[in-house]
Amino acid sequence: MRAAVRKIVGYAGAVAILLAGWQVLAMIVDSSALPGPAPALQTFGSLFFAALLPEAVVSAWRVVVSMALGTALAVPLGLVLGRSPRIDAVAAPLIFLTYPVPKIVFLPVLLVLFGIGSVPKIVLITLIVFFQILVTARDAARAIPPGSVLSVRSLGAGGAQVFRHVVVPAALPDVFTALRISTGTAIAVLFFSESIAGTDGIGYYIIDAWSRIAYRDMFAGIIAMAVLGVVLYELLEMAEARVCRWTRVGR
Repeated sequence: MRAAVRKIVGYAGAVAILLAGWQVLAMIVDSSALPGPAPALQTFGSLFFAALLPEAVVSAWRVVVSMALGTALAVPLGLVLGRSPRIDAVAAPLIFLTYPVPKIVFLPVLLVLFGIGSVPKIVLITLIVFFQILVTARDAARAIPPGSVLSVRSLGAGGAQVFRHVVVPAALPDVFTALRISTGTAIAVLFFSESIAGTDGIGYYIIDAWSRIAYRDMFAGIIAMAVLGVVLYELLEMAEARVCRWTRVGR
């Protein structure tokens, strides 16, 4: 309970600092292109149900589906690679060659293949999340001390039981960390893809408001996208707290 209160107080303080900095910057710039927090928040409230919420639901759906697909594909493969030197020796060169390639460059190809709907955006974000989670899961599985595996095998555990009781629990905290980091990347890629080739979503809403010189509407959309990122991040925090309870002991 105390931890939750401290977290709420910390968030409130952080929001107050950000709003104060925003207000000071708006006063210094003194331009309609940078409205202060008060008019932006007022616009956000007035447009929330009518315009922002429907677009936010579309964007949230795209991100959640993409992260779920990327995680479901990457975690099993990463754990297998981390625990199987033979398979890893074959797959590692392929991973190292493809991982550094910025996946955003494939957006034009995906648009040609799938159009401007949700599919190319989901595929693009899935690719990015997949590689981030894959490398993290692989490294986490490789870092498991041999003694931990031997102690379970000495009790008669087979390969599947070792994975279930040793490898997966040891790798899960690192996977959740990678997921939280991937959230920011996923939101950024979503904005880019929706603004470049889209007819809906928060990214499209922001760029459309910018093209109409409706700067208050634009900042209301920016706030909505920021809130979306924070909500997804906090949901991952809550999921980790429930799934990886052993990491919270003593906190």
